Order: sequence, then structure tokens, then C-alpha cells
Amino acid sequence: MIGDIHQRVTRSSVNSLAFFSHSAYVASFEPRDVSHALSDPNWVNAMHEELENFERNHVWDLVEPPPNCRPIGTKWVFKNKRGEDGMVVRNKARLPGVSSKGGIDYEETFAPVARLEAIRILLAFAASKGFKLQQMDVKSAFLNGFIEEEVYVRQPPGFESARFPDRVYKLRKALYGPKQAPRAWYARLKSFLLKSGFVMGSVDKTLFLLSRGGDTTIVRIYVDDIIFGGSSHALVSSFAERMSREFEMSLMGELRVLPRIKQGPEGTFVHQAKYTRDILKKFEMGDSKPMTTPMSTNTALDADEDGEAVDQKEFRGIIGSLLYLTVTRPDIQFAVCLCARYQASPRTSHRQAVKRIFRYLKFTPELGLWYSSGSSLFLRGFSDADHAGCRIDRKSTSGTCQLLGTSLVSWSSRKQASVSLSTTEAEYIAAASCCSQLLWMKATLSDFGLRFGKIPLLVDSTSAISIAKNPVLHSRTKHIDVRFYFLRDHYEKGDIDLVHVASENQLADIFTKPLEFGAFVRLRGELGVTGWRCVDNALIKGEIESQWIGLIALLV
Repeated sequence: MIGDIHQRVTRSSVNSLAFFSHSAYVASFEPRDVSHALSDPNWVNAMHEELENFERNHVWDLVEPPPNCRPIGTKWVFKNKRGEDGMVVRNKARLPGVSSKGGIDYEETFAPVARLEAIRILLAFAASKGFKLQQMDVKSAFLNGFIEEEVYVRQPPGFESARFPDRVYKLRKALYGPKQAPRAWYARLKSFLLKSGFVMGSVDKTLFLLSRGGDTTIVRIYVDDIIFGGSSHALVSSFAERMSREFEMSLMGELRVLPRIKQGPEGTFVHQAKYTRDILKKFEMGDSKPMTTPMSTNTALDADEDGEAVDQKEFRGIIGSLLYLTVTRPDIQFAVCLCARYQASPRTSHRQAVKRIFRYLKFTPELGLWYSSGSSLFLRGFSDADHAGCRIDRKSTSGTCQLLGTSLVSWSSRKQASVSLSTTEAEYIAAASCCSQLLWMKATLSDFGLRFGKIPLLVDSTSAISIAKNPVLHSRTKHIDVRFYFLRDHYEKGDIDLVHVASENQLADIFTKPLEFGAFVRLRGELGVTGWRCVDNALIKGEIESQWIGLIALLV
């Protein structure tokens, strides 16, 4: 080991000589196969490190194969881990099992995974309560999960035993490849947390809470990452120490489960600025002319069967990259989802629409979600619909968003499953969808100790509100599918309160159709999508809109 293992060194704090010294201990290439990897000492070390993890965690035993044994194969997977500057910082070798068969090598495979909305709820809650969230990575997490089935695997390629070449490994714990590995890891971690005094969430099984006096420690599981925080530094430190004694940690510190998170006393900012620049460069749009909105109000996409076809693989790659960006950029949600409808047969017009989104991103790469520490914790939802907006099948588009105080934690823009016969029906269906999400959030937030009465659901259609409130209109609305009548049911139970909102104040309007510049910027700001800049190592809110007037003049 070179250097002090107790001193953390970031890449920005080392000079170029130190970087080249480090690069001598990592390989810059990814091997094609095992023989290619064995030719480089750095990759050999990476493979040895993986096998040492197996020995340290008592993952398997080398045994004689039993009668009728059908061992599953193993295959080395090589991946370079890169830092924020794109440089290789680690050679990572994994040995997953392959070709496992259901009913023989495994039975159950399901493992709970936290929804992105649940993580945003935790971010908003933590910001409001004034405590920071941290993240811990368990080293080779899946190797800690015990498996119930009797599974045998072949010896790893390139590392077969010279004395016992015909023997196989019997698994005690899960590898990365078997489909039951995530389930086994979740079961192990869940058991440890419950024995440590945590209580599992009643709705969200990835949420665990520990209360001591008036203080609470919150833990959320996201695959093999663990997000934790609390109101008491002593409780949080105690939890971190217990985890370190039980599992070997590869990282503990800054929260990174979402692309980029900055936590400060004023609040939390979540953004994907680096990723935005990366995809602009990847798809050769880095030098494009910037635009102020992601889609023109005159845009009317359809199948365009007479248009020139474009590369389907490339188009799908673009859509996938943009969909990942919508994790922190609700302002492009509608435009990306609209373009995604034409992935099966993309045309030049669809590619032009996607380029317009990139040009908007060129203009606003630093935007992200802001969760203020001054936000109260009241729940509300907005729903809107664009009736018969799809030019192909005339189905409507539902747009919904849910806020915890001023913090946007959930949103959607999707085409409705059936054709609506009226604007009222389309609005009613959208409101029902929003109601469903609000009820889930209400149940989830009850585990945080938050209680809500009637949750306001803001709709800009008085007719849709009347349908939910007045059963006498049934004869005029019986064509609406019965499943959407649960909105009325929950209104009568007092779970939600349908409130009329003026169309210009309908926040969900941004998720249903293209908007002109003024309305788009206003709604985007009200949703908490903003930009930040760093001054003297402190987060200072950046009013980037103030730069727009001059730039718009240049664009014109």
C-alpha cells in the first residue's frame, strides 16, 4: 500500500506528477477476455482482490462434485472506474455466476428497491429538518447475502486449482451473477437492521427508522447503496460504527446515489451538470446554437411516414440518455416523453425535435432541483391534461406533479391508455392518477411521523371537480371507466380535497404541452428548477435568468 490510508486525497488536490505516479498502478484499457487481462499485472491484481474478497467473506468451499451435479459457469467482467474528470481511478474485476436456471439454482428473486420519488422525499425531509444525508457502500455487498439453495459453480477461468482441477465450488453466499443475489443481500441487511432496533417502514420496505428519545436515524436501501442520516450526530455515528463492524466498507461519506448532490445550511441542490455536458459532447451537440425552451409551441409531431428514416439505434440511445437526465430535470420531461413515442420508426422530424432539446440543454446545463431548508412539510398535488393531444390516435396526455412544501418530489407526463371523449374526462383521468400518487406519498410520509388531513389536489377543470363531488351527474359520465371513480371515493372519505386553480397557475401544465417562453420559465421556477454557482466554497443561489435577456437578443 502506497501513501497514508487514513488521509483522503482528491484528484483536484494532487499535481500532475502525483497523477502520473498513480496511473502507473492502474491499467487504462479494459481487457477483451481473461487471457488479455492476465497479460497485465494491474488486472491480475484486480482479479486477486476479487478472489480475496471471496475468501474473506467465506463465499464458497472447494468440494468434490456430487452425483448429477450441474455447476453453473463463471465469467470475469472487467470495468474501469473513472473519476469526475474522466480519468481511470480503479481497475475493477468481478466474477459473476452465469447460466443459472429458475427452479434449480434459485426460487425467489424479488428484492425491494427504493423508488426515485422515495429518495427525493427523503432529501426534501432532511433539508427541511436541517440534517445532512450520507452514503455508505458495502464492499462487494452481494457477497454478504446467504443463499438457501444448494448451488455449485465452476472454478474461475485462469485461476483453476492445480491440485484439484475437477473440483467445484459450493456457494455459501451469493455471487453477483445469480438472480437471487440482490434478494439475499437485502435479507441479510434487513435482518441486521431489525436486530439493531430499527423499524421497517409500513409501506416502503426499503425504509428503516430508529428512534431514541426525541431523535431519529433514517436508513434507506437503494440496491447495494445505503443512505442514512438523522437529527442526532451521536446516533448517526453509532449506526455507522455498527455497520463498519458488521460489513467491510469501501466508501462512507458524501451522498452520491443521485448524480450530483450539494447539501448546505440553506438547502439541498440536486443536478446533473456534468452528465448534461457529457451527452452534449457524445451526440455532437456541444457547439449547437442554444434555445430558450425545449420545444416550440408550433411543434406537432406525428408518425411522419413520408419522412426520411434515421438510425433507430442512435435515436434510442439519445432517448435513453435524455430519460436519465429527467431524474433531476422535470423541465424536459414532456419533450423527451413525446419524442420517445417514435422510437420504433424515427424520422428526420423526430430527430430535429430531439436536437431542439439538446439546444435547450446547451443553454441551461447547470439547472437542477432545489430543496429549501425553509420549506414546510405539507403535501399537495397538481394535475392537468391536454385533450386529444396525440395526432396519431387522439389520446390525451396527463401531467401530474406532487410537492412536499415547495420541494418537487414526484412528477409524470404520459399518454393516457384510452381515448377521452371530452376535456372533462381527460382532466378527470389525470386527477385520478395524481390522487393515486398522493395516497402512496401520504402512506410513506406517515412512517416519517407526518400526518395529513385532506390533501389538496389542484385541478383547473371545474367540470372534473363536479364529477367527483356530485353523484347526480352519473348519467352523463357513465362512459368514464369505473376504475377512475376511486377519485370520488377518496374525496368522500376525506383523503383529498379537490381545489380549483386558475389555468395560469396550474404547475402541471408544463408536463402536458409545449409552452411559450414566459410561461415556461415561470412554471419551471415555481417547480424549484434553478441554477447554482459556487463562491468562496459556499453555495450561493444563482439567478441565471438574469442572463437571458442579453442572450435572447443574440439568438434573435
